[in-house]
Amino acid sequence: MKNSIQGTGVALVTPFKKNTDIDYDALGRLIENVIAGGADYLLALGTTAETPTLTKEEKKDIVKYITRKNDGRLPVMLGVGGNNTAEVIGCMEDYDMDGISSILSVTPYYNRPSQKGLYEHYKAIAKESPKPVVLYNVPGRTGVNMSAETTLKLAHDIENVAAIKEASGSLSQISYILRDRPDGFMVISGNDNMALPLIALGGDGVISVAANAFPEKYCRMVQLCLTGDFAGASLLQMSLLGCVDSLFLEGNPVGIKTALSVKGVMESTVRLPLVQGSDDLRRLFEEAIIKYELC
Repeated sequence: MKNSIQGTGVALVTPFKKNTDIDYDALGRLIENVIAGGADYLLALGTTAETPTLTKEEKKDIVKYITRKNDGRLPVMLGVGGNNTAEVIGCMEDYDMDGISSILSVTPYYNRPSQKGLYEHYKAIAKESPKPVVLYNVPGRTGVNMSAETTLKLAHDIENVAAIKEASGSLSQISYILRDRPDGFMVISGNDNMALPLIALGGDGVISVAANAFPEKYCRMVQLCLTGDFAGASLLQMSLLGCVDSLFLEGNPVGIKTALSVKGVMESTVRLPLVQGSDDLRRLFEEAIIKYELC
């Protein structure tokens, strides 16, 4: 499991045509680009994929397409999360798990469970999951922060809980997890701009939004971190910094789709309630991509 989710995972966007139909040709280009750019694994149906706006059938078709296009070249993580535990467990049965290496499941949103509720939620999912489970803590989106204590209890108690994607933004919280985690439990950054410090503390990599558009430099930065070359990694981090921060100025995946559109990979189309990036955002990416040689 460790080798399959170490390094850079790419949270793939879902490309749409101008009429908002799924653009599978663009998805194919994206997959080839990130594999060629040095990605270590792919994430299907993460938050960046606009999963709340996808139908059940679209999700199944996207997973089939990604696993077929990938053709075993990289591990594929599958996002299966929600705020109804029983429904999350049922959803896992909807997918063909051949070609899937692990499950990423976000903390329940909106209903804001207690820490005990979070523990029991993941315990139930891990019991039924046919693949290792990666916890996903992103309080800025869900409204609830899973504490380091809860993460560690899950990691120590439940064998099938293999890792956490940590997007709390708190290096202190992440440090406690890294200090007290059991052997083999992986800690992955859920924030592009925190991958370097997390790895420096002993973490295992990142699930990245930025690597959709800038895979070569971003994946290289992560690899340098993992080999201990933080001076080299810092130079790449600084060249990526402006673009990475700009990806989230108007929300995710609005920013990354704007950047991908500037690079000619896909349309910048999103589905409501999201709206396309502004002209100012597009100009920002056009200038930064040239200035920092991110073509």
